Amino acid sequence: MDSSRLKREYWLYGLAFGLALVLRLVRLGIFPLSDVEAAPALQAIQVALGARPIIGPQSAYVLLTGIFFFAFESTNFLARLVPALAGSALVFAPIFFKQRLKPRTALVLAFFLALDPGLLALSRQAGSGILSAAFLLFAWGLWERKSARWAGMLAALALLSGPALWAGLLGLGLTWAILQGLEHRSLITDHRSLLTALWKPFLQTFIPTLLLFGTLFLVIPAGLNGLLASLTSYLQGWSQPAGVSSRFVFASLLFYQPLTVLLAVVMLVRGWTCGSRRVIRLSVWLLVSLLLAVFYPARQVQGLVWALIPLSALAALELARHFDLRPHERIEVAGVILLTVIVLIFAWFDLASLVWTPVPSGASTMRVWLFFGSLILLIVSILLVAVGWSIRTARLGAVWGVTIMLGVYMLGAGLAAGRIRSDYSAEFWAVGSYPVHAELISATVDQLSEIKTGSVDTLPVTVSGIHSPALLWALRRHPVNVVDVVDVSASPAIVITPLVDNPKLAAAYRGQDFTWNQQTAWTSNNINDWLRWIVLRDMPQSFDTLLLWARADLFLDTAHPPAP
Repeated sequence: MDSSRLKREYWLYGLAFGLALVLRLVRLGIFPLSDVEAAPALQAIQVALGARPIIGPQSAYVLLTGIFFFAFESTNFLARLVPALAGSALVFAPIFFKQRLKPRTALVLAFFLALDPGLLALSRQAGSGILSAAFLLFAWGLWERKSARWAGMLAALALLSGPALWAGLLGLGLTWAILQGLEHRSLITDHRSLLTALWKPFLQTFIPTLLLFGTLFLVIPAGLNGLLASLTSYLQGWSQPAGVSSRFVFASLLFYQPLTVLLAVVMLVRGWTCGSRRVIRLSVWLLVSLLLAVFYPARQVQGLVWALIPLSALAALELARHFDLRPHERIEVAGVILLTVIVLIFAWFDLASLVWTPVPSGASTMRVWLFFGSLILLIVSILLVAVGWSIRTARLGAVWGVTIMLGVYMLGAGLAAGRIRSDYSAEFWAVGSYPVHAELISATVDQLSEIKTGSVDTLPVTVSGIHSPALLWALRRHPVNVVDVVDVSASPAIVITPLVDNPKLAAAYRGQDFTWNQQTAWTSNNINDWLRWIVLRDMPQSFDTLLLWARADLFLDTAHPPAP
């Protein structure tokens, strides 16, 4: 490859990284942390304060975020910064697999990884799910490039990244075992010389990185607990079902990755027909990862992360075939692209209009017929182009027209899944319930503390009967005492309780209710609800309510000014 082409290629990788970084950082700290996100973030605060907390299965996230909290203030933005950076850096992983995928395919894959709604949502959540994928892929890629020392460092970080790593390793292990049988040869024998040459430098960095980073340079020995805790957590998921329905896993692919799925299916048919070893290997990895995500009893939609990588690679292989546009056919292809885009926009407007049309009714029936009629019209038009001009012109125009429209849809789905276009929308990729008034509760407590003490973060808060890491995160600047039953005789300044009648508190305190956990009612079978969700990302919600009780003397009409 000549130097100018190589330089242009890396500029395009830089563009993919910049796009990924913007999508992962914009409005990152606007919305509050959920219970699932807040649990490891609270551990990171303890690390930053110099305490020695019991670190859970997400050691890498806790220790890295703890460093940011030590250097800066603990905020929603910084709590999500490490996953956002890891998710952005993931676009560089295809560089290490260019020999397997070919340079153009690897570059297309980088953009798929940057824009994928699932990876975008996971990168904007406080936790280690995306860290596991990023560190493991980079370790694998560096091993492929025979950079054993760097591979050892990244492998150690991957091992500290949490339960998601074990799902990825299990998927890769099963894929390797299946390919042993399909290819009728020993992959170990083929790579024995490579293993012999690289395992020593690999261990030379793997073990020190694991020990030094896993203990934060011997300051937090409990960081190594994440090794056993992550494996234990993953194994417990096989015996303690608590996951979402498997239909949501499949529905997620349809609603969030329609372009990726469509291109991957075409590539699968083409690859298996032609006997492409590259496609067969990726398809086995995809199938194994998808089955593990579906049949894992504690399944979550986030478990699809390992299936999205081979799925995106297959889609990139297919799309890369359609870049060979010749100068003399640009006008014809552009015409087919324009026709495809216009018809699909018309079809989308017909589908979207059903949200405001009574179903069933004559108007809704007409809209449905117009929707399917427009799709049939598009197919007939493309066939006529193939007959009248050329099959190649029809193919390129149809592929790029569909790619543009479904790409725009995927971008919109990613903006919704990553909570970029609004603080809350009903999403399959949401992790935990949404604490609606977390910032309002925090601001209220800060104001009461300033009135009483002259400082916004010194007044203690008692939390009674509520076990919510998200609430503790919202109150992280205050001394917080969590109890099962509040002792009214102790006269705590501020008490937060569930929405229950408490005459003793009502006598000496003033109360205010706050909306807390907002959860989506995904069990709805109403077609109108699902149509509204597809178009507007809106679905019926359920809510929990908290009561904040403030002692009467904290208010301006009864409070005394703080002592000078």
